[in-house]
Amino acid sequence: MNISAIAKDLVPLLGGKENIVSAAHCATRLRLVLADDSKVNKAAIDKLDGVKGCFSNAGQIQVIFGTGLVNKVHAEFVALTGTGTGTASKAELTDLAAAKLNVAQRLARTLSNIFVPIIPAIVASGLLMGLLGMVRTYGWVNADSALFIMLDMFSSAAFVILPILIGFTAAREFGGNPYLGATLGGILTHPALTNAWGVAGGFKTMDFFGLDVAMIGYQGTVFPVLLAVWFMSHLEKQLRRRIPDALDLILTPFLTVIITGFVALLFIGPAGRVLGDGISFGLSALYEQAGWLAGLVFGGTYSLIVITGIHHSFHAIEAGLLANPAIGVNFLLPIWAMANVAQGGACLAVYFKTRDVKIKAITVPAAMSCLLGITEAAIFGVNLRYIKPFLAGLFGGACGGAYVVAAKVGMTAVGLTGIPGMAIVQPMSLIHYVIGLVIAFGAAFAASYLLKYKVE
Repeated sequence: MNISAIAKDLVPLLGGKENIVSAAHCATRLRLVLADDSKVNKAAIDKLDGVKGCFSNAGQIQVIFGTGLVNKVHAEFVALTGTGTGTASKAELTDLAAAKLNVAQRLARTLSNIFVPIIPAIVASGLLMGLLGMVRTYGWVNADSALFIMLDMFSSAAFVILPILIGFTAAREFGGNPYLGATLGGILTHPALTNAWGVAGGFKTMDFFGLDVAMIGYQGTVFPVLLAVWFMSHLEKQLRRRIPDALDLILTPFLTVIITGFVALLFIGPAGRVLGDGISFGLSALYEQAGWLAGLVFGGTYSLIVITGIHHSFHAIEAGLLANPAIGVNFLLPIWAMANVAQGGACLAVYFKTRDVKIKAITVPAAMSCLLGITEAAIFGVNLRYIKPFLAGLFGGACGGAYVVAAKVGMTAVGLTGIPGMAIVQPMSLIHYVIGLVIAFGAAFAASYLLKYKVE
């Protein structure tokens, strides 16, 4: 495979060097910010050697090459075009990409930027919760032992300080000082406030100039700190415009923290708690009352949502489910896992229906990627190209989703689906999770293979 030729052929299909603002890459895709997306010839790009698909998402043109190859193509592409991150600043590139998104996509991208950096911490806690569950279920260690108590501490730590983690990343995303955001998260989880999980044992109220303030902490909550940091970031920007430079270092953080602290504890915190609990309990009620039907609908529509990029916003809702002491389990992620794996089954069926050597070469690794939770290559590179395999994937996702909801499969973290998701499934649900994966993959494969559609 001639990497130089691929990069050279790609440039004119993107509208030429002058149309390319920046070039970056992730694990599998070349991510391009262009001045004018209408100049892109996606059909021709799809036919290039090594390309597994081309699509537009999050204000970028994304070309799928796959793990390893994308690094080489990116290096050659940057050397050829002289773009890299371009001459524009990171903020300018962000604004240019954001300008191409609708309101829902911008919200989803914002939430993604806030929650994706803290997923490793939540995953680690989720894995530890799974281990702790097995220890408790099988009686491997006495619950009063030091080992058990330490594991319990390790598993809950990320959720106890979740507002601090969110405060840091949210402030960075909203343009505020991340350390002030973390400080605000610390205020909302201060030991002087009754722990959010211990409210049933009673809590104090304080009279603040005639206002009764419930001294309840926000440990493990999501929306209160999100809203408070958004307010804080805007307040900080306004203060910096008005306070003289000589006093900025002293007065701006002081006024930001004291004003936001009062507003957060008196107004934003309680309102955010109501919002978060409302969403969590609403989904929980739907999950309990609609049962398998909810799984059928959610599993059958999730891949449609993935195409828009709005699925990134679900991280906030899932974190809220886990952090809510009355729920404490992520019942949405198993459904998303079924939808992801189903697209892999539908993609693999195309391998047995096509004679095109290039398509065959794409389908197998793309299908296997879905088993690991990465669906872009299958969805954009194969299934949407022929439409009916994508519909078959929706069918498989619906079948798998209905099963895991009926079996009450739950997860203890966010971020992992497919086979890796087995690590964060509640121990008593693991066998049903595996059965769900088989149902989703098998149903999608069968539907994709039996449906009639023209392939090369």
